Amino acid sequence: MDERFEQVRFAVLIDGDNAQASLLPKILAEVNKMGLITIKRIYGDWTTTSMNSWKSSLHKHAIQPVQQFRYTVGKNSTDSAMIIDAMDLLHSGDVGGFCIVASDSDYTRLATRIREEGLFVIGVGEKKTPEAFVNACNQFIYCENLIEPKETTKRVTKKEKPGVSDPLNLLLEGFNLASKEDEWIHLSSLGLVLRQLDPAFDPRSYGHQKLQSLIKQYPETFTLKRDTSRKPPVVYVAMTGP
Repeated sequence: MDERFEQVRFAVLIDGDNAQASLLPKILAEVNKMGLITIKRIYGDWTTTSMNSWKSSLHKHAIQPVQQFRYTVGKNSTDSAMIIDAMDLLHSGDVGGFCIVASDSDYTRLATRIREEGLFVIGVGEKKTPEAFVNACNQFIYCENLIEPKETTKRVTKKEKPGVSDPLNLLLEGFNLASKEDEWIHLSSLGLVLRQLDPAFDPRSYGHQKLQSLIKQYPETFTLKRDTSRKPPVVYVAMTGP
């Protein structure tokens, strides 16, 4: 049996009014890391020109467009349609996780309600997304981290990311929670704890594609080792000794 069919089934629900069509392939790729996407829907008023950027992606990525007319000027009714559909899917039992693509605080209660049922929630939105919605998700991915840098050959360090705080204190807190007095812990275990502490934690926010690369920036604090005897190889992390 194909292992993908044993993965968590995800529904991807996109608010077309406040999401970027150009990032759709990367968004789907992020969700595919967590499970199998079985439902893909995008909501908006398809009679308006603002939705034109999405139309070329519908057939290519097999996404179902959902029409939602704007009955009142200046009022976004897309969120209501998404929330109703999400609750129907939640009670159907057909999926084990949701990806909500939006930057709107109106989805905060939806994410919280889904988590109350024990399902995994991924949020995707811009850095302007209210903190309440970010923290209501199990994992939150900033759209800015999905955009390819213009200078791909230049290594970006944490010091070159203005406005981004040093993650060392968060890394230390995460290690202490994950270690449970063990000297060495799986790097993947540390990653899970870091997302529990901060759903928006992402090494890409600090100029690194992987957690391992970020950890290497603190050799005075952390030591890494790679166990190549296991397939695939496993990376462990420990506190650097005196």
